[in-house]
Amino acid sequence: MKTLSTILLIGLSIFAHGQNKLSGKITTHLNEPIFGAEIYIEELNKGTSSNENGYYDLTNLPNNPIKITISFIGFETKVITFIPTEKENTLNIVLMDAIFKMDEIIISTPFNKLQSENVVKIERASLQQLKNKGAATLIDGIGALPGVSVVSTGVGIGKPVIRGLRGNRVLVYTQGIRLENQQFGDEHGLGVDESSIESVEVIKGPASLLYGSDALGGVLYFNPTKFAELNNFDVNFNQTYFSNTAGSNTSFGVKKSYNLWKFLANGAHNQHSDYETPNQGNVTNTRFNETTFNTAIGFNNSKLSSTLRFNFNNSIVGIPEEIGVQNNHKTPLLPYQDLTTKMVSLNSIFFLPASKISTTFGYTLNVRKEFEEHEHEEGEEHLENETLNPSLFLNLNTFSYDAKWHLPKIGKVESIVGVQGIYQENENFGEEILIPNATTKDFGTFITGLYNWKQNTLQAGIRFDTRHLNTEEHFVIHEDETHIFEAIDKSFENISSSLGFKTVLFDKLISRFNIASGFKAPNLAELTSNGIHHGSNRFEIGNGNLKNEQNFQSDISLEFNTNHFEFYANGFYNYINNYIFIAPTGELEEELYIYKYTQDNAKLYGGEIGWHLHPHPLDWLHLNSSFEIVVGKQNNGNYLPLIPANKFTNTLKTVFKDTKWVQNGFGAITLESNFKQKNISEFETSTNGYNIVNIGVGGTIKLSKYMLDVSLNANNLLNTSYIAHLSRLKVDGIENIGRNIIFNLKLEL
Repeated sequence: MKTLSTILLIGLSIFAHGQNKLSGKITTHLNEPIFGAEIYIEELNKGTSSNENGYYDLTNLPNNPIKITISFIGFETKVITFIPTEKENTLNIVLMDAIFKMDEIIISTPFNKLQSENVVKIERASLQQLKNKGAATLIDGIGALPGVSVVSTGVGIGKPVIRGLRGNRVLVYTQGIRLENQQFGDEHGLGVDESSIESVEVIKGPASLLYGSDALGGVLYFNPTKFAELNNFDVNFNQTYFSNTAGSNTSFGVKKSYNLWKFLANGAHNQHSDYETPNQGNVTNTRFNETTFNTAIGFNNSKLSSTLRFNFNNSIVGIPEEIGVQNNHKTPLLPYQDLTTKMVSLNSIFFLPASKISTTFGYTLNVRKEFEEHEHEEGEEHLENETLNPSLFLNLNTFSYDAKWHLPKIGKVESIVGVQGIYQENENFGEEILIPNATTKDFGTFITGLYNWKQNTLQAGIRFDTRHLNTEEHFVIHEDETHIFEAIDKSFENISSSLGFKTVLFDKLISRFNIASGFKAPNLAELTSNGIHHGSNRFEIGNGNLKNEQNFQSDISLEFNTNHFEFYANGFYNYINNYIFIAPTGELEEELYIYKYTQDNAKLYGGEIGWHLHPHPLDWLHLNSSFEIVVGKQNNGNYLPLIPANKFTNTLKTVFKDTKWVQNGFGAITLESNFKQKNISEFETSTNGYNIVNIGVGGTIKLSKYMLDVSLNANNLLNTSYIAHLSRLKVDGIENIGRNIIFNLKLEL
């Protein structure tokens, strides 16, 4: 790490020249100055704010075209492509009133367009927006986005489900690199804490063109914490309290930015005791503790923009099995998991005379340990090494690279060519083996282009990928039974493509039409499993003959916007060849049911529809409604497992006008109606429908020159008893969490 930092600093110093400057004034259409408008350049990780007279300035800009985002609450966001022509450049900006919300730059797509300009519909939410919805955890907040659900195990464990697809079919990106932490398992969380992110973007549908294997179902893209504004020093403190679990989340961060250099560091600790249900008491061993730390150093000038980030995340998570011990302790009982992820990434953009090259290099170490209580003879004492020596001990080392050349623009055509890949090693050190020692090598190359004319955009691309898996043979003996992990040496290849068209009809109706293919190569668990998976409480057997999953999806998206009303409708049809799933055989092994991986063609279809009303002249009132539906079937007519139930969400929100002491005040009440899920697989049971009421209030209090964000939310206000269809505790008849009052306070100095 020290060597890498030294090399970076030396390299950056070589480029430390160039003093292009941009300044100007931000005003309303009435020529009134706007105080506090954000002027941000994503490529450079650099930004500033307008002063009380509306003036701003930025220095050390490249000679290349750069996209500048100018935004302020209550006004339309502008994205301007600017080319410095002199050492001193002037750009004055006029912002127009916006009734609904700010348009935002999307980072997860290759051309970084505004949301309204993208060919593909992307769901985006800032961390603050998720908090304002009263999300108990980051993954809960993501699950509130249209088309996204969560496979959950209590409060501390959750995995995203995008339009019915989950696990390795949903790729997670953070710090610009893919998150690799044995994510095939549903029994542990993402390993990403809110203190390290600024916002989240969700691509719903095949994204293999951009990201390769494992993006068949979509992408969850976390944008990391921004640096401080130019020449600023910021300190922030955040404290959240959760009544149901007697839990707390405490974080602290510092940021400092100079003309050339930028620094930040954040740390957080999150702890919860067992969550309480409305009728059954506390669910034993749903407690967990999480500690995170992240830091970053950035540099930019006229030739280079580069950021080095490091993230550490450790979670100690209980594995619940029953409602037993009733206390408020926060130390997990046996069995539990100890999960550690360390990530280092280096993101750089090199500005060439008429183009640019962006590169990302990353390293991830994921250590996964599972501790369990062993059986003992009567009178025999428990051994201390049960909490010292893990039953399952996996080390996953992943090296990744990503290089894209943004080719010189030809007329109205933008294009990108790129290469991506990973080298991965999985090693076992525990007494039990879930997946064998293995190496994985991925390589992919792609080209994509975009053509704009008038209010139309056409985007297309094609990609080739190859994945090679090589595993070692293992023999494991359990109770006189020998389980064999046979060695495999296989390669999987695939060609992916996409075609999308966006146009504006009747001056108001934004229409998007997309067709795309994606793929997922079988993972190690699907190919090689042969043993007990304690996190899932079953005996799993892999299938070495599995083939690539290949899907073809069509999407249509319509958005209608006026000053006081917006409406959207998204529909999709997704056909998957060789869909991989695990199913029970009806047999037992070591007193656990045997599950085997198998394949069949499948299809999923459905969509989201919603509206937002802001009636005039009631500027403080907002009415939001959305409805989501997903249907998943095998070719034989059987339903796919773990498909989320249909959901109807209605929110009434009031926004308070800024006063002398309070800014961005709000109050909201939400009714979330989940329908009965009766479209179930042959080894599932139906789930009853239920209604959940959530309320929340909050705002920003001005304390001299400091800002204090305060919010108070009550989730499941009526303490409704329910079991979600995607809860992993459903099979045991265990209810979801009861009433939970969440108080959040964030101080910025």
